[in-house]
Amino acid sequence: MGTQHTDVKSSFDLKSQTEDAPNFVDNRTDKEKAIDDWLPITSSRNAKWWYSAFHNVTAMVGAGVLSLPYAMSELGWGPGVTVLIISWIVTLYTLWQMVEMHEIVPGKRFDRYHELGQHAFGEKLGLYIVVPQQLIVEVGVDIVYMVTGGKSLKKFHDLVCNDHCKDIKLTYFIMIFASVHFVLSHLPNFNSISGVSLAAAVMSLSYSTIAWTASVNKGVQPHVQYGYKSKSTVGTMFNFFTALGDVAFAYAGHNVVLEIQATIPSTPEKPSKGPMWKGVVVAYIVVALCYFPVALIGYWMYGNEVSDNILISLNKPTWLIAMANLFVVVHVIGSYQIYAMPVFDMMEIVLVKKLNFPPSFLLRFITRNIYVALTMFIGICFPFFGGLLGFFGGFAFAPTTYFLPCIMWLSIRKPKKWSLSWITNWICIILGVALMVVSPIGGLRTIIVQAKDYDFFS
Repeated sequence: MGTQHTDVKSSFDLKSQTEDAPNFVDNRTDKEKAIDDWLPITSSRNAKWWYSAFHNVTAMVGAGVLSLPYAMSELGWGPGVTVLIISWIVTLYTLWQMVEMHEIVPGKRFDRYHELGQHAFGEKLGLYIVVPQQLIVEVGVDIVYMVTGGKSLKKFHDLVCNDHCKDIKLTYFIMIFASVHFVLSHLPNFNSISGVSLAAAVMSLSYSTIAWTASVNKGVQPHVQYGYKSKSTVGTMFNFFTALGDVAFAYAGHNVVLEIQATIPSTPEKPSKGPMWKGVVVAYIVVALCYFPVALIGYWMYGNEVSDNILISLNKPTWLIAMANLFVVVHVIGSYQIYAMPVFDMMEIVLVKKLNFPPSFLLRFITRNIYVALTMFIGICFPFFGGLLGFFGGFAFAPTTYFLPCIMWLSIRKPKKWSLSWITNWICIILGVALMVVSPIGGLRTIIVQAKDYDFFS
């Protein structure tokens, strides 16, 4: 695996160096050039800064935003607001670090998260540390989005039908949602899905706005309570842990940030980090506009009775909530594609470079359809939405989002001991590790509790 990856990596470095430095001699064979021009991440490098903005919004503002009022109800006012604000600041900081590290070695571009990991931790160790976590996040998100897309379609159908239609199983709605991806998954690279991504980013702002304005319109519910729902201390503690995972899930965009940056052109005079950072700042402003009003207003209006998807708590006005659910569907279509693209890239690297399959439409057609079918099948089997969020949230989102960039920064940049950079990174690492340990515990317990009343393939 190590030697193969050296070839892969060196060929990518050569590709980026030839783009960035016109006098550089390209030693790649025609075959290697053809492969690099075919792979999803490196095939197109003409993105503008606003591509970065809406790709990042689509990657970040996922279905997680709809579970934030529920997370607030498990955290309580003080801890909830604190966790939201700290998460926003820490993840913006770690995202800035990743943007800076994309071209930290002159003439090279780390186009993939695991390539940066290999530079920081070594050829083999970097792969072992980053790839499993990145795959858990990306495949995990896609599975959760299958469930979310299916649930939102079902909710839309039930609202529009208004008890006049036959009840249709969730399983069929997940299949309908998946059918879109059997088509969209054949778009070749990141830039080709920019239209889908833009639509998704607009939708995320739209349904977040609907969620909090409809909550304001409903007003504070009679007999609203802000205390913890669970009667036992142990239950409250586990729920608190799960809620931390929900928040971590809401800030999961880091897993695709280097891959998004790889699509932006770069020269020594104008490195890609300039336009990329501009896009990230715009994206984070949109994130704040989506997350904080939904989380705080949703909790304020419903207290601890809020559902784990705020749109389920809102039933009136029917047309508005139906529309919001449709917006969620469009948004998770885009998000699914953003998270699937790096997975496609990994699969295609292994097949073409390691197993020597020729790059072809047929290869792409088979592998991508298998991936969509697999995420659909797992989504149908395990649609426990809240618990899945908490479990995946802590397990892999916390490392890749909260503290892995900090460890890489310390390893590559080596800031002076006790300097501001050194202290900041260690604080992020300690918070991230704590989050990684506690939230899967809560998530797993939620899945176990919910599974008791659950019949498979509902």
